[in-house]
Amino acid sequence: MNRRGFLYASAAAACGAARRPPRILLRSSWQSVNIGDIGHTPGALTLLQEHFPEAEVTLWPGRLGHGSRALLTAAFPRLKIAEGSLGPDSRPDTAELARAWEEADLYLSGSGSGFPASNHAIAFHKATGKPAGVLGVSTDPISGIGGRREPEGGTLEEIRARAARLPANHLDKNLRYIIDRAAFFFCRDTLSLAYLKSQGVRTPVLEFGPDAQLGMRLRDDARGLAYLRSRGLEPGKFICVIPRLRYTPYYRVNKVPRVPEDDVKDAINERTTETDHARLREMIAAYVQRTGNKVLACAEMTYQVEMARDVLVNPLPADVKRNVVWRDTFWLPDEAASVYSQALAVVSVECHSPLIAYRNGVPAFYVRQPTDTCKGQMYRDFGAGDWLFEIEQTSGRELWERLESIHRNPAGAKARVRSIMARVEAAQKRMIAAVRAACRV
Repeated sequence: MNRRGFLYASAAAACGAARRPPRILLRSSWQSVNIGDIGHTPGALTLLQEHFPEAEVTLWPGRLGHGSRALLTAAFPRLKIAEGSLGPDSRPDTAELARAWEEADLYLSGSGSGFPASNHAIAFHKATGKPAGVLGVSTDPISGIGGRREPEGGTLEEIRARAARLPANHLDKNLRYIIDRAAFFFCRDTLSLAYLKSQGVRTPVLEFGPDAQLGMRLRDDARGLAYLRSRGLEPGKFICVIPRLRYTPYYRVNKVPRVPEDDVKDAINERTTETDHARLREMIAAYVQRTGNKVLACAEMTYQVEMARDVLVNPLPADVKRNVVWRDTFWLPDEAASVYSQALAVVSVECHSPLIAYRNGVPAFYVRQPTDTCKGQMYRDFGAGDWLFEIEQTSGRELWERLESIHRNPAGAKARVRSIMARVEAAQKRMIAAVRAACRV
């Protein structure tokens, strides 16, 4: 056994011999306007429940709106929730959060872009001396990690090329502080992993680890299957399509004042939305006309409910539109999972709906926009590279041709998903082994 394996085994034995269960403070649930951010939390909780069942978990959430609180408390009755933030002294500003800090053996940051709430991990570590660890995040080398991304963004290959030219001292000093001291740091894409390695961070465990959404097993079949029946959507005879603006209009989503940067982002959205989604409409039309099957236009984020109608459904010709269903309400990830589980495929310009589909055995495409972060690299990392498309390098015809191969051989496509998930599940076990090892009582 090598030194790292010995340390892991020793730590695991210490946890097993403890008089009380190990206690984990999970920092997650960043927002509730996106089923991907909602789904990160039940994904992480499911993995902990499956591979570290003796652990007690307290969730330190960001936002638990849109029914996400009820979703979590119903699915995980043992879960404790400690809400609050940090005061001017970088200490918890609520009694329940202060108690959670005192009781926790490990601060565990859930999946997200750019190590969300890293200042909270820093404060926890400095105040308590206890370990912190990170599950499946992206540390985009161009945006959010001390760099400034060009407004128009770039392909994954362009991001990789720019990252290779960054100096070794590029990483923000506060992030370097906590990553150097983290018990483990799992990147959900290898582009982020390569960046951190090039920066020479000193965490003892720096590896690829899948996005926590891929761990979520929750489904609401009663609601989801009833919805499908009400809309005449038959299992295996429809696809789901999800739109996205290049920049999420958070000032509209969160009802906050605009800032000058929003003018730049809105201008990019106005210039690109039609051309981006014309590709998806071309694919939709080909699918409907060649198969006679149906399409569900739906949302991953709240603002996309109306957007799906406006950019995917309304511009379609009448002979195609009659086979397209518009989902006119937002939903939670468990209902989305039930609906996706019955689809032939999911085609999404958002990153997380395909992950929900894979978890439920369904093939899915991620059509990446250049303004998104490097997280899309994860599709190549777990074996779905030919289901990843850069939107400016892809036509509607190409999307249809790839979709047609799934239509012709759905069993083969599902077998492909099983292979993807086998790779994902092996990495998930590795992540939770690191959590267990770091949890010293």
